[in-house]
Amino acid sequence: MRRMTRREVLGAFSLAIAGVPLAAQRGAAVQVYKDPTCGCCALWVEHLRKAGFTATVTDVDDMAAIKAKHGVPGLVRSCHTALVGGYVLEGHVPAEDVQRLLRQRPGIVGVGVPGMPIGSPGMEVAGVKPQKYDVLAFNKAGETHVFASH
Repeated sequence: MRRMTRREVLGAFSLAIAGVPLAAQRGAAVQVYKDPTCGCCALWVEHLRKAGFTATVTDVDDMAAIKAKHGVPGLVRSCHTALVGGYVLEGHVPAEDVQRLLRQRPGIVGVGVPGMPIGSPGMEVAGVKPQKYDVLAFNKAGETHVFASH
């Protein structure tokens, strides 16, 4: 059996101290629910995969039922819903915000990007200026606050 080098031990120790969950570091599994005909959802999934996430996609005819089941408030709803690390992701949430969510582990249900803002991951349009948008955190009561701004 190979022994860890001092550098490997110190690296593992620094990660443990930082409180970075392993899932946030490498290939966290994301379960995505989307309408079978939605193309922008597939582009968002590719965005997550490029960032190192492992995404499984399930086409669903009744997205409203999925959103209700997972407590997505009406204000936050968008075209697809995903689950990762015990959290709900709604809409075109950037991978960097998903990584932050998994690192920080706040006491919320999830985060979402309301609507489908141009320039958000999966909604890029060549030659069109990206819109400013917020990623909203939401709790069980449906209350929201800004998690990130882009």
